[in-house]
Amino acid sequence: MPKQPTIVVTGSAGFIGSVFVQYLNEQGFNQLLLVDDFGVEEKRKNWEQKQFIKVIERQSFITQLENDEYEIDAIVHLGARTDTTEFNYAIHEELNVNYSKSLWNYATQKNIPFIYASSAATYGAGEHGYNDSHDILNQLAPLNPYGISKNEFDKWAIAEKNQPMAWAGLKFFNVYGPNESHKARMASVIFHSFNQIKQTGLVKLFKSHKEGFKDGEQLRDFVYVKDLVKVIGWMLHHMLSNTWDASKNGLYNLGTGKARSFYDLAANTFKAQGLTPNIEFIDMPLDIRDKYQYFTEANMAKLRAAGYTAPFYTLEEGVADYVANYLLPGKSY
Repeated sequence: MPKQPTIVVTGSAGFIGSVFVQYLNEQGFNQLLLVDDFGVEEKRKNWEQKQFIKVIERQSFITQLENDEYEIDAIVHLGARTDTTEFNYAIHEELNVNYSKSLWNYATQKNIPFIYASSAATYGAGEHGYNDSHDILNQLAPLNPYGISKNEFDKWAIAEKNQPMAWAGLKFFNVYGPNESHKARMASVIFHSFNQIKQTGLVKLFKSHKEGFKDGEQLRDFVYVKDLVKVIGWMLHHMLSNTWDASKNGLYNLGTGKARSFYDLAANTFKAQGLTPNIEFIDMPLDIRDKYQYFTEANMAKLRAAGYTAPFYTLEEGVADYVANYLLPGKSY
């Protein structure tokens, strides 16, 4: 029987990282090195029941790599500072740019696959559209330091002469699903809506502060985390089996290709519990009002052209699964 590949998953105590670890376990992979800050108690339920070789603290991992302590077959880098309300760029730069460069350089040196999380936040207000072409990277104007840091690494990766044998940067759109409860303010609107309904029977959504958009009709491309990890798994499979052509290396949007309103999101959270929608509109906080995206929609043509054919959950299907199987019973994935 062939040896199982040893796969690094950074951010593995967090939302998307922990769901991806579970996905790998379900596919029969347990030779996993989990990298994150494991001292956060609220994240413990995300990772402690998973199958893996060992957990490694993020801050010591790069040093251990440099000392050649592990034989690694692939790196999936999902760890990031994702707080869009943190305006100190240096904090984002440390993890989202410099740390990512260290992992990229290791993957290049060792000639192993490298998949990392970028973000739709790189598109800013969407004035250049949501096309994952490499040609527009220098024109993009992200609205916050988080988005800037992600775009800076994307630009650096594309410009680098020395690249991993097989790599992809995935521009995640609005991801929702189990294992996000620790994210507090940055958790999805579904998570917050569910808890508001439980406490008050009411969901509060932001009013629109932009002409042409009614209250609650701000549009985002909401993608269920189960679809996200399937795409990563599909890419990783092809990279590890040497069926990923180098011409496919690059940046990819990862949404559904269909924008939906926050009102639809909240209404479906009610419906998934057999309840009638009860929605109220409140003023958007001033600290995010001028940095707010009113429309995002992933152009998914590039991923489809690369050969990914599986369907994505509709908003109705994803919300129903999340609410019924995770939020109502209080379960992790």
